[in-house]
Amino acid sequence: MPVEGALEKYLVEPGSKIDLGKIDSGERELFKDGGKEESADAFDKLQDELQQLQKVLYAQNKHRILVVIQAMDTGGKDGCIKHVFSRIDPQGVHVRSFKKPDEEELARDFLWRVHDKVPRDGQLVIFNRSHYEDILAVKVKKLFPEKVWKQRYRHVVEFERMLAEEGTTIVKIYLHISKDEQKERLESRLENPNKHWKFNPDDLKDRALWTDFMETYEDLISKTSTKYAPWYVVPANRKWYRNLVVARIMVDTMKKLDMKFPEIDWDPSEMSVGD
Repeated sequence: MPVEGALEKYLVEPGSKIDLGKIDSGERELFKDGGKEESADAFDKLQDELQQLQKVLYAQNKHRILVVIQAMDTGGKDGCIKHVFSRIDPQGVHVRSFKKPDEEELARDFLWRVHDKVPRDGQLVIFNRSHYEDILAVKVKKLFPEKVWKQRYRHVVEFERMLAEEGTTIVKIYLHISKDEQKERLESRLENPNKHWKFNPDDLKDRALWTDFMETYEDLISKTSTKYAPWYVVPANRKWYRNLVVARIMVDTMKKLDMKFPEIDWDPSEMSVGD
């Protein structure tokens, strides 16, 4: 099977400390024998599997799946979601994005706007950025005192524990790109008029804080990867490999739920549609 073993290889073991500087963002260990073209068939099969698993998820209406995707600017969140989940029935998947909190959201606890977006039974919900921005940005940009972001680690862990105990399967994915790769992607947006809309001058301000963001991501991922809400650090310099790995993680995670179509309490052989 393509990229078999992704769940184990890219998992951040609970209680472990990670060093993103020692993780190769360009590696392709689980698909060494080919590149983008050779991976197409493997990715196609994974997409089909994911599509079928989502059908059962929706029909059974029992499980809830929350996928959290985080990355630095240009890390590939949008592209990953677009490609990996493109074949899923729109009725059963929802993408939620979290931007800078507005006045109403700031007047409440930081998880208020998040809790309303988590999946119900039968749903797969993807967070494109998430509640983790309320630790990352707050800490790196010094938006609130240290006391605020420090206690949010505990709040997030307990929030996710509650979701898990209530029946939500949580998968958290950090798309790991290098600083050099980010530079190339930002320059590509500047050079192509059709990509100018994707460029935000504020991205350059965040890029200047790269080291601070990396240190914060390391601390955050290490402290919040739990058995019930694990983090996976996925090499994302190669977009095709990133998609393969994320698709594999999703397929293997959903298979573990041992989902089944609901049983019927009537005999199909006794049914007649008629003319």
